[in-house]
Amino acid sequence: MSRARAAALRIGAVVVLALLCAPAARAADAGFTAFIASLWPQAREAGVPRATFDAVTKGLTPDYKLPDLLLPGRPATGAPSQAEFVQVPADYVKESRITRLAADGQRLLQKHRRTLAAIEQRFGVPATVVLAIWGRESDFGRYRMPYDAVRVLATQAYVGRRKEQYRGEFILALKIIGEGDVARKDMRASWAGATGLTQFLPSEFYKHGVDFDGDGHVNIWTSVPDALASAAQQLANKGWQPGLRWAYEVRAPANADCTQGVPEITKPIGQWLREGFVPVRGERLSAAEQAQPASLLQPEGSYGPAFLTTKNYFVIKQYNFSDLYVLFVGHLSDRIADSKPFATPWSASKQMRTRDVETMQRHLTRLGLYADKVDGKAGMQTRAALGAFQKSAKLKLDCWPSATVLRAIEAAR
Repeated sequence: MSRARAAALRIGAVVVLALLCAPAARAADAGFTAFIASLWPQAREAGVPRATFDAVTKGLTPDYKLPDLLLPGRPATGAPSQAEFVQVPADYVKESRITRLAADGQRLLQKHRRTLAAIEQRFGVPATVVLAIWGRESDFGRYRMPYDAVRVLATQAYVGRRKEQYRGEFILALKIIGEGDVARKDMRASWAGATGLTQFLPSEFYKHGVDFDGDGHVNIWTSVPDALASAAQQLANKGWQPGLRWAYEVRAPANADCTQGVPEITKPIGQWLREGFVPVRGERLSAAEQAQPASLLQPEGSYGPAFLTTKNYFVIKQYNFSDLYVLFVGHLSDRIADSKPFATPWSASKQMRTRDVETMQRHLTRLGLYADKVDGKAGMQTRAALGAFQKSAKLKLDCWPSATVLRAIEAAR
């Protein structure tokens, strides 16, 4: 067969496939259109004007390329592999990036010093922390979010894994637009629908948004005062304790038990110090600091830096449920105030593939050592369960997933 004929046949096959798929696509889009129309009563009850509903939803189409969708006839894709959960700490909390953002943060600290001072006075959240959130979420506004927020929220409400949640988020997005806080074209978002300089879902916008510049609108998209004050209020509403550090970097003693690195095990900082954990900068902690409860965090198991994490660590974690995210924000906030990097370097460890961590979690569950989600993420609970297995099997205790330990767990009965 000639190359020309083979090419023609391939093109013909593509055309036929497209024609066969077109009715299904049109039907799916018709279903989407009907679904959106069905939301009008709920939108009306939420206070969305009819004119806004019609204008924003006119010609709206779903984006079936988004992750985390449940589409008939297609395998479930799940959420994308977020960097927070698949990168080793040295790659996620990358020194070159921290250095650049810290320098930017120092300049912005001066540029917005009056606004930041007023935010800190009102909400009790340090200026460096809200700047660090801004830097992590949108590179201080330089990063343009890749998606149309309305389309993302509508698609997730129609065929996403969390339809009920996103139905409400979609309607609140329409309400935001209807109230004139942002133009539709400026409401850009991540694949999950978070929007603005400091990345809020619409429900978070209504819970925590602040009109800090006094112009009559909460504008987290282009108003730095509003965006930073809203981030501060979100942390304050979730329990931020003024005057308390997010964490203390410490050196762990040689006999430290890494299975204690879970939020459920909390001790006064002074007790951790008496057990041999030493602040890396030689700080002398006050009696009030030593009385504060803290949990142990060892992001690389027994390797790399160790931290005593306070209540404020877990408040930041409610902003993004990832230990590496909190480390990034906390460390960047420290670096804006002081240029010192982590005292203990990250090790050269490699993160296991998601499916291997899932296999490890399933076997640890079978052995009665793990009772959390099987999600392929080597978080605190997974590392502690792994350490418990290492203890029972009399293996080296390091609470870090590896191929060697996985083989031992698979073979255990």
